[in-house]
Amino acid sequence: MQGGAITTPRKRGFHDYFVTHLPSSSLHPDSKSVPGPHHRLPRSASQPHTSGYAGPPAAVSHPGISREMTVVRIPLQSAKFHFGISSSRGMRPYNEDMFQAGVIELPAFAKRAPVSLSRTQRQQIIEEGTAAEGVTGDPQCFYFGVFDGHGGSDCSQFLREHLHLYIENAATRLQLQSSLKKQKEFENGTLRRITEANDIPTGQGSQPGPSSPSKISDDGQKASPERQLAQLNQEVIKLQQDLVARWSDMVGGYFKRFKPEHLIIAPGRQRAINRGDDHSLLPLAQDPAKASTLETVLTYAFLKADLDFVSVEARKVDEDIVRSDRALNEDEIFGEASKKAPDPFSRQFLGGSTCSVALISTPTPMPFWNPSSPSTLVTAHVGDTRILLCRTDDGQAVSMTTNHHPSSTGEGNRLRRYAASFVTDSFGEERMGGLANTRAFGDIHSKRLGVSAEPEIRRLELQPAQYSFLTLVSDGISGLLTDQEIVDIIKESKTPEQGAKNLVDYATEVSREGDNATCMVIRLGGWERRIEGGLGSMGTKEVREWRRQEAAEPINRRR
Repeated sequence: MQGGAITTPRKRGFHDYFVTHLPSSSLHPDSKSVPGPHHRLPRSASQPHTSGYAGPPAAVSHPGISREMTVVRIPLQSAKFHFGISSSRGMRPYNEDMFQAGVIELPAFAKRAPVSLSRTQRQQIIEEGTAAEGVTGDPQCFYFGVFDGHGGSDCSQFLREHLHLYIENAATRLQLQSSLKKQKEFENGTLRRITEANDIPTGQGSQPGPSSPSKISDDGQKASPERQLAQLNQEVIKLQQDLVARWSDMVGGYFKRFKPEHLIIAPGRQRAINRGDDHSLLPLAQDPAKASTLETVLTYAFLKADLDFVSVEARKVDEDIVRSDRALNEDEIFGEASKKAPDPFSRQFLGGSTCSVALISTPTPMPFWNPSSPSTLVTAHVGDTRILLCRTDDGQAVSMTTNHHPSSTGEGNRLRRYAASFVTDSFGEERMGGLANTRAFGDIHSKRLGVSAEPEIRRLELQPAQYSFLTLVSDGISGLLTDQEIVDIIKESKTPEQGAKNLVDYATEVSREGDNATCMVIRLGGWERRIEGGLGSMGTKEVREWRRQEAAEPINRRR
């Protein structure tokens, strides 16, 4: 392992389905049919109404059939009442938008439910279909992503096929722990695994790494489990620091002073780790959650995926003959320019992709779309794709993302010291180095200016039926319609599948640029009440009708 790189495991197919338990009687309703009436008559109706009736007494209703559960696998794209996806290339010759939806192997990050709530939900779980547990033993973690490519679909296709694997691998290497386990349970379990690993004869254990810390201390003595746990967390921190160091060495520029918000790269802590100071490592041994959180895992995975993609593209031949002979960090005055080994049989991809990912976790096996189920939503966002929620009580749109554009105050302040200039194009949009997004995957020639894939991460606790649905859209929709217009169009649809299709059709109809448009709609607990809150879908109806009329005018189409 070099530079804290993730060891690439054998690639598996993405799980674009979820596993659930359904009553056997619902799958095979006639397999255990019982003759006779199944209704419960009132006591007065159980006796003959005439005194001269000589027939047998009314039959007694049979007891309820045992609700045995059967494990079934349901593809998300077939569950139209729970999930919908639609995509259109618009007026473009091809579609650069990509999407992904399914479940990934990730420890639960939902907030632990109170004991009283867990006991109350136990009976509800038995009476209906429930999601099965994952390999980790926690309820399944749902993964939804939209990737909007520019300059080609190479980068968006890469993210669609590999980003979920980077997240899973980062969670494993950074020792992400389930939020449903108590801190003491984690410490006891980790120390027990370390103790068991110490008992394995030499040659039968796994290779040294973050999952199997060294059993011998520097002074030749056998390290205690507590000391080995501290070493384990020390290696987790070192992985994060090595990743930032690789960005600094390969690209330079902005990344020379790159300090990701959710990674541990403080110089003081680095010096303490290098000294092996027990006092500095003790807090991490007592509270390992500080060394690795879900925010840390997502930041690490995004930056590592971008690093691998840029590294591969940097070794390819640039179509610009003059630029192809230059190193990626040739202008770096503090270090030596790196040498590239061009491959004459491949061409360098100069485009990139934005990305919005939503992860949903529940504290119990009850699925997140159940009106009685609380859940936790975590979003990771790069670029100008969009993630929106529809609030049930007032019908308002709640945005989980912001556009990473040069016109944004935060992004402008972050990059002005590195960007040569900010220009405004003919459409009035501010650009930096010809790019409209200040954060993106790829875009190899803009990396030194600060176009990074560091994600904007937000976490939100979803109360039962607090929100009606979740939607992810590309900028072919969010750049044209307001957030409230988007959710209002979806409200009028009967199913998430129909909502996604109606929104994409409307955006394609009223768009003048004809950009690629992609929409993903996920049902939440308040779906049945989506039209009740506030003005329903009437608040933006006039604006939407005006857009449609303007788009229908031939003179407007020629503008």
